[in-house]
Amino acid sequence: MKELLRQVKQYKKDSILAPLYSALEVVMEVIIPFVMAMLIDEGVEKNNMNNILLYGGIMIVLAMVSLFAGMMAGKYAASASTGFACNVREAMYRNIQRFSFSNIDKFSTAGLVTRMTTDVTNVQNAYQMVIRIAVRAPLMLISSMVMCFFVNVNMSLIFLGAIVFLAIVLVIIMLRAMKIFNVAFTKYDDLNASVQENISGIRVVKTYVREDYENEKFKKASGNLYKMFKKAESTLAFNNPVMMLVIYACIMAICWFGAKFIVGGTLKVGELTSLFSYVMGSLMSLMMLSMIFVMLTMSVASIRRISEVLKEEPDLKQPENPITEIKNGDIDFEGVHFRYHKTSEDEVLTNINLHIKSGETIGIIGGTGCGKTSLVNLISRLYDVQEGTVKIGGTDVKDYDMKLLRDKVSVVLQKNVLFSGTILDNLRWGNKDATEEECIEACKSACADEFIERLPDKYNTVIERGGSNVSGGQKQRLCIARALLKKPAVLILDDSTSAVDTATDAKIREAFAKNIPNTTKIIIAQRVSSVMNADRIVVLDDGMINGIGTHEELVASNEIYKDIYESQTKDGGDFDRPQN
Repeated sequence: MKELLRQVKQYKKDSILAPLYSALEVVMEVIIPFVMAMLIDEGVEKNNMNNILLYGGIMIVLAMVSLFAGMMAGKYAASASTGFACNVREAMYRNIQRFSFSNIDKFSTAGLVTRMTTDVTNVQNAYQMVIRIAVRAPLMLISSMVMCFFVNVNMSLIFLGAIVFLAIVLVIIMLRAMKIFNVAFTKYDDLNASVQENISGIRVVKTYVREDYENEKFKKASGNLYKMFKKAESTLAFNNPVMMLVIYACIMAICWFGAKFIVGGTLKVGELTSLFSYVMGSLMSLMMLSMIFVMLTMSVASIRRISEVLKEEPDLKQPENPITEIKNGDIDFEGVHFRYHKTSEDEVLTNINLHIKSGETIGIIGGTGCGKTSLVNLISRLYDVQEGTVKIGGTDVKDYDMKLLRDKVSVVLQKNVLFSGTILDNLRWGNKDATEEECIEACKSACADEFIERLPDKYNTVIERGGSNVSGGQKQRLCIARALLKKPAVLILDDSTSAVDTATDAKIREAFAKNIPNTTKIIIAQRVSSVMNADRIVVLDDGMINGIGTHEELVASNEIYKDIYESQTKDGGDFDRPQN
């Protein structure tokens, strides 16, 4: 709660004014029945028109003040709660942007979306109820009880008994509902994950005619959520009938004993009327309190889930005195051991020793899951090693300013992502100040200009969300061009030409050799043709270096590389490579 309440910030004033106006509203509502009793007893019963006009006028003034106070309480409560929710979302989003890859691994994408939408909405509603209804309801309850005892002690005992009975029943109902809600809100992640997976992969779903399967999967996730909330709401449904039972029983008891007291002369008609108002107000306040408990119960799980994101500290820390200059593109792996989870016994990379000279082109090849991507992720410090050191320009990557490091180590990841906007907008993710000429030059190096020039709007063509209106190969070339705009000291292509034909792949490599000769280039690939012209090729196997050398040296001496090469060149080579 402390973490969340820090996000009230500029809405503290509204958060204070809302309960103050609510308190004023309650005071006016409590006084009105008392004045009404005097109007009946001193005006109507005695046929005194002056008293009727006097007390009637006072009631009108009190009602107007109550109405104004209620409106202002609602206004400030709405402003404070929506502003608070906005701050919470922004704080979560800012913290997520600070996450390292290892932090992101802890939360699913669907889980983060749920936290920033459904969970924040729950907390917003709860906050609004707390600063308004949570002040109004108990104050009304206490004030009404005090006024009841002030009017008539004996009649108030009936009311007090009803309050105690209703409170016990409501607490039992709330406790049962809380357990169910705590489980129910965890089902939102499953539902959102199902929706996200289906929507993002809708083309694959349709290609394989799996609509029925996906519908069934969503129906199951939605059904589980329905069952949990139905069970919780069914429990809470007892609130209303129990409330009505107590209210009507209380009214009947007050009518019965009130009539006797009036006949006996110990109670006036006006006092009985005011007692009815106080009893109804108190019981309704108790009902409102029960609704607050429901909302708080629902929001407890949401508060916990939001706090997890806000309190999550990035695993990768900025050094105290960061180095702000990278001398060159030399890369050194010295006794590197790496695990994604610190507590895991299985290492992803084991005893990696590798030295790469600035400007060198290095190919990395190996089977699926051998640690190729993990290796290059350590260079730009997307993860930190557990043992050993990774150096660039002779300096440990942990000593560099992280922004500088990631600007100078440009990575084109396996999963290519484009954002909604024009092609130029996407390219300038690499350099926001890049001129159109620089963007065009980068696209030429990445062989992306070939298809861009054929588009009607060329570089001003709008890319749809996720790059859905360009092919896989086109998306890869745009991502390479975007990386080149950084003018990096190290360029890493993580299987980034897999969707490009071998002829275009060769052109890209030739352009790299010509245009960025001093940039260290690391190419991860599944195709031998993508790395065979590299200065050296690193063969990885089960997280360890199995061999290092040129293409000719590895074909002659390394069994793993030889097997990969022969499997890809046998009977004509790559499927898109011209046969001799």
